[in-house]
This record gives sequence, C-alpha cells and structure tokens, in this order.
Amino acid sequence: MNHANRCSSRCPCSSRVDPSVHGRRTFLADMGLGFTGLALGAMLHRDGCAKQGDWSPPGGKPHFAPKAKSVIWLFMNGGVSHMESFDPKPMLNRYGGKTIAETPFADVQDPEKLAIERLLVPDANGNQRNQLYPLQIGFQKHGQSGIEVSDWFPHIARHVDKLAVVRSMFTTDSNHGAQTQFHSGRHLNDGNFPTLGAWVDYGLGTLNENLPQFISIGNREYWNKKDGYYLGPKHDAVALRIDPQNPLDYGQPQRPFAPEAQAVGIDLARQLHDLRQVEYPADPEMAARIASYELAFHMQGSVPEAVDFSQETAETKALYGLDQPHCREFGEQLLGARRLVERGVRFIQIQHGGGGAGAWDAHDGLQENHSGNALAVDQPIAGLLADLERRGMLDETIVLFASEFGRTPGSQNTNGRDHHIFGFSVWMAGGGLKRGVVHGATDEIGFHAVENRHYVTDIHATILKQLGLDSRQLEIPGRKRLEVDHGKPIDPIIA
Repeated sequence: MNHANRCSSRCPCSSRVDPSVHGRRTFLADMGLGFTGLALGAMLHRDGCAKQGDWSPPGGKPHFAPKAKSVIWLFMNGGVSHMESFDPKPMLNRYGGKTIAETPFADVQDPEKLAIERLLVPDANGNQRNQLYPLQIGFQKHGQSGIEVSDWFPHIARHVDKLAVVRSMFTTDSNHGAQTQFHSGRHLNDGNFPTLGAWVDYGLGTLNENLPQFISIGNREYWNKKDGYYLGPKHDAVALRIDPQNPLDYGQPQRPFAPEAQAVGIDLARQLHDLRQVEYPADPEMAARIASYELAFHMQGSVPEAVDFSQETAETKALYGLDQPHCREFGEQLLGARRLVERGVRFIQIQHGGGGAGAWDAHDGLQENHSGNALAVDQPIAGLLADLERRGMLDETIVLFASEFGRTPGSQNTNGRDHHIFGFSVWMAGGGLKRGVVHGATDEIGFHAVENRHYVTDIHATILKQLGLDSRQLEIPGRKRLEVDHGKPIDPIIA
C-alpha cells in the first residue's frame, strides 16, 4: 500500500523527503527535540500516522458523565502499617508480647482463612513473628466524623472529614512486587500488564496538548518501571523531576536552537517518521519515540513553567512544608502536582520512598521508620488537600493514599513488622467521593479484612467510574481481560 492511500491528506508526513537521507538518528538526537524513551504519540495518533496494530484508543470521550477529571496517586513504597496509620487496634496493646495462640484470636492463622499457607511462626533465627506487637503510636478521633488517625499524621488528621478511608483491602503478592500489583491489578507471576494510569491515558483524551497526560514523579523500582505494556509505550508515564532547570531527561537541546529551526526539525521528524513506519511498520517503540518529538517541542516551554514556583506565594509554599527540611522534597512534588493538574494533566503518580524494597519497609525499628517517613509526607499531603479545596479543584481531582500492603500484627526482629497482605488500609479524597467516611474493617488485631473486603482493582474500578470510564469498553482485540482485572467500584464511598 502506498503512502497516499495509507495516510490522511492532512497528515504532515504526506510531503515526501528523499529516502536517501543518511544519519537521521544522529541528526534527530543532536537536535535535542525529543525525550529519549518517552511514549507520547498522542499528536501523531491524532493525525493518523502512528497506528498500532489494528486498534486505536477510544477517542478521549468518557463513556458516561464523569465526576472527576484528574488523579493524584500518592504511593508509599514499602508497606505502611495500617495499624499505626488509619486502622487502630487497641487489642494489640492488651495482648502485646503474647503469641497469637495464647489470645482469643488464634483462629486468624487457620489456613482456610489465610487462603495461602503462610503461617507466622518463629523463623530459623528464632524471631517470634507470631507474638503480637503493641501499637507504637497513639490515636485520636478527629473532625465531625470522629475518624481515628495515628498521631504520626496530625496534619492529615485535620482533613479527615475530606477522606473516604477503606480499611478492608487485601492483595496476594507477599513481596514488594505487590507495588506492581497495586498499580496493574496483576501478580508479577502473571506477566506484565498495563497500570491504571496507562488505562486512563489510553481511555481519555488530552486536556492540554502542551503537557503529557500521564506523569510519574519519584523513584520506581525495576519491577514497577513501566505502564503501557500491551497498550504500547506511548502510554508509559513520563518521568518528571520538580526542577525547572532540568525537569525531564533530554529536555534541553545540546546546543541553542531558535524556535523557527526547531519547527523545521519537527516537520522533518514527521517526514522521517513516515519513512521509519514503512521500514518497520510493526515497531511501536520506534513509533512512540518519533511521535514524542512534536510534544517535546511544546513541552520544552510548558513543563519548566509548570514546575517553577517563583509565582507561588510564601504562604502556599509553607502550606506544603517547603520551609521545612524534613518534608521539603515531597512538598515540592505535591505542589508541582497541583500545578500540573491545574494545567490539565490527567494522571500523576507520585512514589514516596521508592528504590529497593521501599522506605516504609519496617522489618526493624518500625517506630523510627514510620515516624520519620510520616514526618516527610504528612504536612505536604495535608497542604495538597487544603490547596485543592480552596482553589475549587478537589471536587474534580481524586487524591489516593496507598501502599502495596500492610504490616503484621505480630513482631519481627523484636521491634519491626513483616509484610502483610490479608488486610490493610488506603484512603481517597475528592472527585465526587463521600467525605468523612470509613468503609470496611479488619478483625480485632488487624489480621484479616473481614467486612466489605476489596482487592486492589476495586480501587481502580472506583477511580475509573469517577472519571467516566467503563473498563469493559476499553477492551483490546485479542486481549481478553479477567474479571478480577476490572474490579468493582466501591459504591458505598461514592457520593
């Protein structure tokens, strides 16, 4: 099929270039117009030049009226203890130091309840993981709702009447691949699957053609590095730093270029893209990389401006804790997230404490670990909630606070807690969700989710519903999804 039949008349690559052009890769790299590895083919997809396979995104129209436009996904890497954050269990204090078998709760370790045989018994080093470990921090009731929140989160506690807390989550990966599982809904042993952010990026159109619609901030470990997978690399998140001088890898030309010269380069890149598509028609990574050039051209001005706080007031900066060394870095990320959402970015996932197992992984010294991490995130998160509310943005922005799993009621290494998949907590705010509510429950020692249990894809389904998307209408030919992939919206927390 010749090019004229394959491309639309308005496609910019309809004008031909000499196929004998040499060194195009070197030329494009030297131009500095692209961001190597970014997958953002939205504009060339719009022009009909970057078709992938025999399917295409649904066109950016919600399936039904949305209640939210954007998502800020706050992920605490390592496993936050639900019992020392948003699900207090005073029975741990009453029976602390006793084995589970010595308490009225011995049946929590019944294999039928565990679903998998992972009993908490002394390990080879004699660590008594089945001894209940007392709470390491106190709890107070807050707000008109009276929801109890750990004293490690005093700033978030002041906004508890904005939160919908879900205390009955469970997952199945007992190691930190659960980070991927929370994002994609699938165990790592199942293979690689698109994350929620990729589905949102795939299902909804752009709100701002000068900015990426899916952004990742913070370190991501190798098992949680990508998003698009079979949707294609153009639906991977764009990795961004909150640094106006260098917000993106390869974000600046290697040498100065006038805007006019860059525009000429963009047009040539479009033409070369057509040649590359003819040569390698089934190479989605190449298509995505070439297609990123045009958006990169626009982003060179818009992204640095979005993460430049010079126009923010001192009061706003202090609200996020930018004047406090212990929380400045995370505060800058959240202030940047608000500015990006304000400018039309759909989905921003922010990883706190990424790298290795994750900063919240408290096998030893839980008190020191969680108190320090909470100090780093508490004020910035509260500042984000307050800032979104006062700007009238919270009603159309979903904020999620999550972690890959909780931590055991029993002790590990005398003063820590192990990974725990059978019950843990998350919360959401904004985007048409109810305020000041608690949904679901774990048992008296926080071992099992026993009331209104929810697998992680129920969070996905809830967010998609608020964005106006039906995951079943996002099916890809030849990629039949399982029922568990779709999840079920948590309707009791939806207003």
